[in-house]
Amino acid sequence: MSNHYDVIVIGTGPGGEGAAMKASKEGKDVAIIEAFERAGGNCTHRGTIPSKALRQAIVQIASARDARYVHYQDLLRTAESVINRQVNMRTGFYHRNLIDLHFGRATFIDANTIEVTAESGLKTRYTADAFVVATGSRPYHPPDVDFTHPRILDSDRVVDLTENPRSISIYGAGVIGCEYSSIFRGLSIKVNLINTRSQLLAFLDDEIIDALSYHLRENGVLIRHNEEYERVEADDEGVTIYLKSNKQIRSDYLLWAQGRTGNSDNMGLEELGIERDSRGSIVVNENYQSAQPHIYAVGDVVGFPSLASAAYDQGRFAATHLVFGKCEGELVEFIPTGIYTIPEISSVGLTEKELTEQKVPYEVGHSQFKNLARAQITGQTVGMLKLLFHRDTLEILGVHCFGSQAAEIVHIGQAIMSQKGEANTLMYFINTTFNYPTMAEAYRVAALNGLNRVQTLNGH
Repeated sequence: MSNHYDVIVIGTGPGGEGAAMKASKEGKDVAIIEAFERAGGNCTHRGTIPSKALRQAIVQIASARDARYVHYQDLLRTAESVINRQVNMRTGFYHRNLIDLHFGRATFIDANTIEVTAESGLKTRYTADAFVVATGSRPYHPPDVDFTHPRILDSDRVVDLTENPRSISIYGAGVIGCEYSSIFRGLSIKVNLINTRSQLLAFLDDEIIDALSYHLRENGVLIRHNEEYERVEADDEGVTIYLKSNKQIRSDYLLWAQGRTGNSDNMGLEELGIERDSRGSIVVNENYQSAQPHIYAVGDVVGFPSLASAAYDQGRFAATHLVFGKCEGELVEFIPTGIYTIPEISSVGLTEKELTEQKVPYEVGHSQFKNLARAQITGQTVGMLKLLFHRDTLEILGVHCFGSQAAEIVHIGQAIMSQKGEANTLMYFINTTFNYPTMAEAYRVAALNGLNRVQTLNGH
C-alpha cells in the first residue's frame, strides 16, 4: 500500500464521504482518514442518526403503549442497531470504490504531508497532492462548566447516559435543544428548556415557532426564555443552574446544547497559514479552498449551514473543483431545514418576517392536517402546511410545514421553487392531480386556500 495519494480526505462524515466518492469516481487515487474507530463521522455516531433513531422509536412507542415503562437505554439499543448498519454500509462504499481507509488522528507536518496517529500510538506519514478537511464540529464547552462531571452532558455524551433520569435541564433552545426536549419528554422525563433568546428557533416562520412552542408546552416542557446562566454546580444527586435572573433550576442532569466548535485545532493548520475564526471554523472561498489552494475544507468545520445534507454536496463540489479546476455546482439558494421535534418541522424559502422586511407583496395559503383524509386515517392530525406566494405572479416564495412527515413533504415545494417562470407558481399545485388520500394533498388544499384569498382581495 503506497503512502502517497492524489487526494487525502480527513473525516468520514457526509462532507468527507461526498469528497472521497467524487474524487474516486473521477479516477483519483484516494485515501480517507477517520479519528474514530469506525467510519461515519459524528453525524452517524453522535449527532443526526442517533437522535433521529431515538425520536422515531419514541413516536412509535407513543402510538402503541405507555412510554413511562420504556427506558432511555432501551431506545439507545435501537439507535445502535441503526448506527451499525450505517457503518457497515459506508465502510462498504470505500472498499468498493478502492478508497483506502486509515484510522487515527491526522496532523499536517507540511503542506503536502500528514501524520496519522493510531489509537495504539503508531504514527504513519502520508503525502498527497491535495487534501479535503472534513473533520466536523463538536459541542461548545464554556470553560467555567465542568464537563468531566457525569451529570453534565453535551449532545455527544447524551447518548452514553446509563440511567433513566426523572428530570433534565437543557441549556440552549436551538435545534439540538428542541429535539432532545421532545425526546426526553416523550419518555415522561421532566424537561426544563432554558433559552437565551426571546423565542425558539428564530430563523423559522413565526407561525411555526408559535406552533412548536405550544406543542412543547402542551407536552409538559417548561420553557424559560431570555435566561442566561451565571454558574453551574453539580453533585452526586443532580445539577443546579444559577441564572442571572436569580432563578435556580435543579434537575438530575444537565444537557448543554449551546453552540458548536469546529474540529480544526491541533492539526497544524496555523503553521500553514490557514485561517480559522473564533469558533474553530476554517475560512474558505467559494470553491471551499483554504489559504493553501490545494487544501480544501467542507462541512461543519467551515460553519454555516452545518447540515449533513449540505456537507455532502460541499464535499462533491470541492472534489469537482480539485479535479477539474472549476465547479459549476453550488449549494442551492434555499436549503431545506428539517427539525426532528415531535411533531417535526421543515421549511424552505423565505418567512413572512423576511418578506415583510423586503416589502414583497405576498399572500398565504394554509392546509390544516386535521382536515386531510390521510392524516385522519393515520391519526397524525396535528400540523399544517403553509405556502407563501407572490400576490401578483403567484410565484412560490416559501414553504413551511409542521407535523407528521414534514421533512418529507417539504421536498415537493422545494422542487417547484427551483423551477423557472410559470412552472414555479401556485397554479402547479392547483392543476396537478395528487394521489388520494395522501399528505401531499396538503399542497392542493393550501394552494386553493391561497388563491381564494387573492381572488377575494381582487373582488372575485
